[in-house]
Parts: sequence; structure tokens; C-alpha cells
Amino acid sequence: MNIAFVLVQSTIGHEMEVLHDLLKIQYVKEAKGTFGYYDILVKIEAETEKEIEKIITKKIRKVKNVNTTTTLSVISEQEKL
Repeated sequence: MNIAFVLVQSTIGHEMEVLHDLLKIQYVKEAKGTFGYYDILVKIEAETEKEIEKIITKKIRKVKNVNTTTTLSVISEQEKL
């Protein structure tokens, strides 16, 4: 299983609707509001890195009021520790 965390910056005042829309996306396991430069932290789990890439580019970045994303991919070898 591949895991990635996506840091999402949204339009001011639309954080909660973006959060709810993100939670509807398949493979999104968690989404939490944050303080600071990014508004939402999203955890994705999928079978392949290609699926994660597709979820981010075709789903998360297309959510209304998502302005920017930064992806942190988990090193798969570390999951076994």
C-alpha cells in the first residue's frame, strides 16, 4: 500500500466545504484542518504511486476552491519498520 500526505491551500472562507469535498474522494483516508500556510492535511492510501498521482491531479486539484497542493510521498520501505 502506498501512502501520501497532501498539504492543501484553499480559498479563504471555503476551508470547510473543501474539507468535506476532499473526504468524498475515493482513497482519501483522512482530511484535517490545520493552522498555518496550509489549510488542510489529506492522507491518501492507494495500491500504486500512479493511482496516488492520478487522485491528486485529477481529483484533489479539481476540487472547487483548492488553490495549491504540496505532496509528501511516504517512503514505502519505512512502512515495514
